[in-house]
Amino acid sequence: MADRDDEEQGRLTRIASGIFLHTEHAIYAALGILLAITAFVALIDAAGLTWDALRALGGAEKILEVIDRLLFLLMLIEILHTVRVSMRSGKLTCEPFLIVGLIASIRRVLVITLQSSEITHAKDWSPEKQALFNASMIELGVLAGLILTMVLAIFMLHRARDDGKPAGDETTSGGS
Repeated sequence: MADRDDEEQGRLTRIASGIFLHTEHAIYAALGILLAITAFVALIDAAGLTWDALRALGGAEKILEVIDRLLFLLMLIEILHTVRVSMRSGKLTCEPFLIVGLIASIRRVLVITLQSSEITHAKDWSPEKQALFNASMIELGVLAGLILTMVLAIFMLHRARDDGKPAGDETTSGGS
């Protein structure tokens, strides 16, 4: 009698697990589709910004805006890669999130650098601008530490990985 109850409970557990797995895959697929659509829209926007910057012959602000959009697009692609890897392997790896954080930090450094250069080129230096500049320098220092930490973490993950393959590479050494 107890074996029959265990067998029934095992069957129900397998059915529930299968339902949850299919639900998870459906949500991952929907998320992937939405991310892909967003990435295409961002790509079109970045192309338009690049064209505008070329027509206006650059300028630091236009170029920074193009780089900012391209880095945003790179973040979207990295997140889409993470979703794909999670669907295929059933595991969530931390390396893609570190890469997204690294890209986001670099984007912020670029924005702060442009804002700081605009502040320092202004002719009317005020205590408010001095305070904003000091806060920007502190934020740049924190971001520099964060960037170094993420690079070190990515390096350590690569070194600790047994097979030496990047995260998400599911190919086997037997030649797939």
